[in-house]
Amino acid sequence: MQDHFIEEVVVKRNNGLNRALYMLSWVIIGLSGLTAAFMLSAVSSSISQGQFHWPSLVMLLLCGGICAYTYFFHDKLLTEYEYTFTNGSLDFAEVYNNKKRKSLGSLNVRNVEAFGKVNSEDFKRYVNMPGIKRMNWFLNRDAELYYFYFTKEQDKKMIILEPSEEMVANIRHYVPASAWRV
Repeated sequence: MQDHFIEEVVVKRNNGLNRALYMLSWVIIGLSGLTAAFMLSAVSSSISQGQFHWPSLVMLLLCGGICAYTYFFHDKLLTEYEYTFTNGSLDFAEVYNNKKRKSLGSLNVRNVEAFGKVNSEDFKRYVNMPGIKRMNWFLNRDAELYYFYFTKEQDKKMIILEPSEEMVANIRHYVPASAWRV
């Protein structure tokens, strides 16, 4: 028996704005870090002179917070999704700037109740169900999107992704016939 294995990385097609924001984030990190260092110097010199200058402390905290927040979250501007399909098991991961990888989970496609295109009537019925948890793991809204609907531990869940036609063909080998929606 032949193994079915395919791995795909989904990248945003029009990524120019995100790349520009990523570069701008480095400028913000540098400027706010430099300003925070100057404010730290001002606060320490005012304390050594026996007086306390509140505006310098507020600026120190503000600039330091902006620097730290931007540093820890700027890689999310360049997000990619990775889908790995192996013999009926689909693994999902989110990759930030090709540096950090966050596993989103696994799905045995044999256990799904519905699989099909997002532009179908069945999708509209499932997505409007009360209490459904929807996970959007795609980047390009204009791509051919597909959904998985399944129940796990009494929770109704839906995953929306943008696989290639080759991956869809491999998934269809393992999805129950009653789950395939055209």
